[in-house]
Amino acid sequence: MRSIDRLPDADLRIFDRPDLPPADALEDVYLIGICGTGMGALAGLFKEAGCHVRGSDESVYPPMSTHLAERDIEVVEGYDPDHLDPAPDLVVVGNACTPTHPEAAAAREHGLVQASFPEALSHYFLQHERRRSLVVAGTHGKTTTTGLLIHVLQAADADPGFLVGGVMQNTGKSYALGSDQPFVVEGDEYDSAYFDKQPKMMHYVPDRAIITSMEFDHADIYEDEADYRAAFQAFAGSLDPRDGILVLCGDDPSVRALADHTDARTRTYGLEQGNDVSARDIDVTEDGISFTLTMGGLARGAYTLPMHGRHNLQNALAVATLAFTEGCSSTQISEGFASWEGMKRRQEVRGEAGGVLVIDDFAHHPTAVRATINGLRDAYPDRRLVAIFEPRSNSSRRKVFESAYGDALAAADVAYLKAPPVRHNDDADAMLDPAVVVRTIAEHDVPATGVDDTDELLEHLQADLRSGDLAVIMSNGSFDGLHDRLLDTLRRSGH
Repeated sequence: MRSIDRLPDADLRIFDRPDLPPADALEDVYLIGICGTGMGALAGLFKEAGCHVRGSDESVYPPMSTHLAERDIEVVEGYDPDHLDPAPDLVVVGNACTPTHPEAAAAREHGLVQASFPEALSHYFLQHERRRSLVVAGTHGKTTTTGLLIHVLQAADADPGFLVGGVMQNTGKSYALGSDQPFVVEGDEYDSAYFDKQPKMMHYVPDRAIITSMEFDHADIYEDEADYRAAFQAFAGSLDPRDGILVLCGDDPSVRALADHTDARTRTYGLEQGNDVSARDIDVTEDGISFTLTMGGLARGAYTLPMHGRHNLQNALAVATLAFTEGCSSTQISEGFASWEGMKRRQEVRGEAGGVLVIDDFAHHPTAVRATINGLRDAYPDRRLVAIFEPRSNSSRRKVFESAYGDALAAADVAYLKAPPVRHNDDADAMLDPAVVVRTIAEHDVPATGVDDTDELLEHLQADLRSGDLAVIMSNGSFDGLHDRLLDTLRRSGH
């Protein structure tokens, strides 16, 4: 693995795994669950760094399978201990693996060196390379904020390293080794591996960080809101007290309060009074949001963001705040915002057929669902908004969010809810009841329909959708290819 000269001074905050192979001895890397968004990106980073990379997954399909094949990264379908022969120098274990997973168990029993995804990313691409770590964390908005930060730095002629949990539409990329000092990474609060229960973000030892929001999520691994909040308090406290900078969404009192848990410098951003960075003269059109950015109440130029929603304006302010600390000028930030094409699956227009506009969004937390609907309402005020939602993640399928989903989906004109998938280890008493969510939506006088499968859903949509509608499909999974299937159905039916 090649080495790049980075920071000359030791960083006293670095914690490390002394048993991990040194970078210059790392030749063969194996990833279990290689087709996941983060794992596939990490595989690409190791490949760029000069390693032989291979891995396995049980769901090998495009676009990740194509992406890996184009980079000569070998992927085998299914899990078998024989895949670990010959023995790799490092086995990266995805967080979906249990202790009894056939390959993870074989790696452990044969004494192979294992690491979680964030351990490997931190050790080989942040700490070994002595990169300045810029981490974006938060319950909502971290993928879009990370992607926009990367794009703004690139628009300022920088070449940062990065890894983000989505694909940037400007470049079609989700990772790069980069040649300049900063390395930008999306900091997830989910745990790291069955043997590494730390939140992923805790591994990245941030020099500068953004926290966009903090609202109870991941009910499958956090006991309650206090437990969830403690993870972000620990993250805030991990910044370098000497020259670290923590950028906080000041519109959220719980996020603003994280300033009490760090010795690093803090900056706040938001749309309410009292923030260090804010916006005024806000104008919303179908093309996006125009505004004047202010710092300390003083104007720092006019900006246009080709996105919609209060949450995305807040995300842009977060990026500007950190970009200024990285030496970007107002002109460079403005040019970066104006040329931003967004992230795939974040308010992504998938097509229009028969006058029906179909938009894809990754929203799967009640607050994100509501923010997506409200943002699209601002962008397309003359369209009937039809919300189509699939609760699919471990957290979104839980009963604790039933009422909140009902209230969020009621912001649409019409709502459809697909029954969540049932998994073998589900606790039935803790799982969301779709009928309860549908009833809650209906109590807001919004037509709502629950369906058991995608075929049934398509039949309802074909009968209901009409020219001028906006259909927003929300899921953190593929939704059985609903986006393309719906567009094909609308074209065939002559809508």
